[in-house]
Amino acid sequence: MTEYREILGVKTAYMQEGSGRDVVLLHGWGQNKEMMGQIFDHLKDRFRVFSIDFPGFGESGEPPEAWGVPEYETYLAAFFEACGISNPILIGHSFGCRVAIRYAADHQDNVRKMVLTGAAGIRPKRGLDYHIRTKAYKTGKWLLKVTGQTKKLEELQKNAGSEDYRNTSGVMRGTFVKVVNDDVSPVLKDVVCPVLLIWGENDEAAPLWMGQQMEKEMKDAGLAVFENDDHWAYWHQPARFNRVLDVFLEGDVL
Repeated sequence: MTEYREILGVKTAYMQEGSGRDVVLLHGWGQNKEMMGQIFDHLKDRFRVFSIDFPGFGESGEPPEAWGVPEYETYLAAFFEACGISNPILIGHSFGCRVAIRYAADHQDNVRKMVLTGAAGIRPKRGLDYHIRTKAYKTGKWLLKVTGQTKKLEELQKNAGSEDYRNTSGVMRGTFVKVVNDDVSPVLKDVVCPVLLIWGENDEAAPLWMGQQMEKEMKDAGLAVFENDDHWAYWHQPARFNRVLDVFLEGDVL
């Protein structure tokens, strides 16, 4: 059953069931707590499990202004305090992993373990073609703006960017820009808890090399690759995902 709390002035929807060590599920961009349901149901008989709708998603309210990952990290810390969550196991997908990584790096004594699947957060190196396209877009946007061609400017902006960007508006569009430009690479070395990385071999949103880099730079990380799967490997293969999860969490059941 969904419960509600006000966290940092934002109406927050979440689910909570079970008893034992705390586990917190953190969904990806454009998703909601229901997307983590198969993990929630699998763990709730052995752990106290929380699944959050991040601000701006699901049944939670929007943030008061455009947030970046640091603001979501502050929000997560406030949620933990409000719910009495201590030394949790964090399980995240994609965007949720960005928040989990920054939290774990800054709160080394308050994260027991992490499971990160399709973890976003490392900014790829861009080639010359990307920079040329970006420069052309900015130039075209400036030209249409100064010449007062409002309709053409709106059309250009409408068709620009990723599908996730085009599907946002208002404060969440600014939030999206801040989030995707956040690079967790510098703090990977500061994550000291045990980390299980689960990756789809053919992930295009967060390519496998990102998982390999995280495994290399985190102090205690291991990488499991789901062959012939993509960014949604945890969703496509829930039984396999949960079996791997059980092995990693075997010593954490009270």
